[in-house]
Amino acid sequence: MPRADVPPPIPAVLGVVVYREAVLLVRRANPPDAGMWGFPGGKVEHGETLTAAALRELHEETGVSAAALDVFTALDAFDSERDRHFILIAVLCRWVAGAPVAGDDALDAAWVPLDRIADLPGGVSRDVARLARQAARAMAEETE
Repeated sequence: MPRADVPPPIPAVLGVVVYREAVLLVRRANPPDAGMWGFPGGKVEHGETLTAAALRELHEETGVSAAALDVFTALDAFDSERDRHFILIAVLCRWVAGAPVAGDDALDAAWVPLDRIADLPGGVSRDVARLARQAARAMAEETE
């Protein structure tokens, strides 16, 4: 039974873009995982579809434009400092235009080679490397 004093989970999206053996990542400015690298993303606004939210967040945080292909997975993220539970919905996106430039709540934005994710200064958020590999496989299937 849900507790009345605990807020419900918050739906959020991740815009996952794989291009030429690299994935687009941002270094987060805000909790959770401030200072760490992860996928561009954020909360879904009222009336917004998952794909529209992913493309909006992607553009706000990186300046990159993309086409949303499909939702490919979801995971839980817990911000214990603020007692929040996020449900992160990962949307596979195809790059359309733009070079990554940090914007909105990102400290940095960059194309990161899939085999260099673990080497990023400041570290990466949980599941980033696994999701990047999963997205690369899904993108390869899209282009077959």
